[in-house]
Amino acid sequence: MASTNVKVARWAALALGITYGFVHKKSLVNSEAKKKAIAEYKHKEELINEAKLAYSASKKHDDVITDPNDPNFDLEKLINHFEKK
Repeated sequence: MASTNVKVARWAALALGITYGFVHKKSLVNSEAKKKAIAEYKHKEELINEAKLAYSASKKHDDVITDPNDPNFDLEKLINHFEKK
C-alpha cells in the first residue's frame, strides 16, 4: 500500500493539475477574445476606408473647390456650379 506522503503528493498533483487546466483555459479564451476583437476592429477600419474612398470618388465629380483659402480656388467655376443647380 502507498504511504500517506505518496497519497498526499498524488492529491496535491491532481489539485495543481486541475488548477493549471482552469488557468490555462482562461488564458486561451482571453487570447481568442482579443484576437476576435482585433479582427473585428480591422474589419471596421476596412469598411470605413472603403466608405471614404467611395465618398471621395463621388465628390471628385464636382471638381468645384468651395474653400476660398485653397490655392486652386476658382470663383468663376463656383459661380457656374451654383448656376447649374
